[in-house]
Amino acid sequence: MGYVDDGGEDDRRVSVDVNLVPFIDLMSVCIIFLLITAVWSQVSMIQIGSSIYGRKSEDVSPIKPPPRAEIPFRLDVKPDGYVVVVGQKQVVVPKVGGEYDEPRLVAELKMVKELYPDKVDAVISMVDDLEYGYLIKGMDALLTSGFPEISVATGGRQ
Repeated sequence: MGYVDDGGEDDRRVSVDVNLVPFIDLMSVCIIFLLITAVWSQVSMIQIGSSIYGRKSEDVSPIKPPPRAEIPFRLDVKPDGYVVVVGQKQVVVPKVGGEYDEPRLVAELKMVKELYPDKVDAVISMVDDLEYGYLIKGMDALLTSGFPEISVATGGRQ
């Protein structure tokens, strides 16, 4: 047991006990936290090619990815119609009789596909005020025109 000498002449000793319980609690929480995070960091570092089935053989040539046209291509769905943007060129497909002109849109998209046959990706954006169904119709037009990799841009073009 420890004591503190206060320098007085009387023989009075003050008993001081060190409270170790809060320190032990803190250390146990830290150790548990470190153990749990160490397990998750090991899970994220799984070796993919460690089995005999995942090893590369020397006689197999590397597979080249198919060529893609790297020109920016976007379809904007706006309240007054569609806008097809290919590089710097913009083609407006206006509404006909208050309805979106899907046949003309598909024709414009097929012309883009003829110009860039290797192009398989497209970005579609929509103004937030429109119904979700118009976005789906634009995506369907992209799919039928030969653009299967569709990305949806958030925020919509104004």
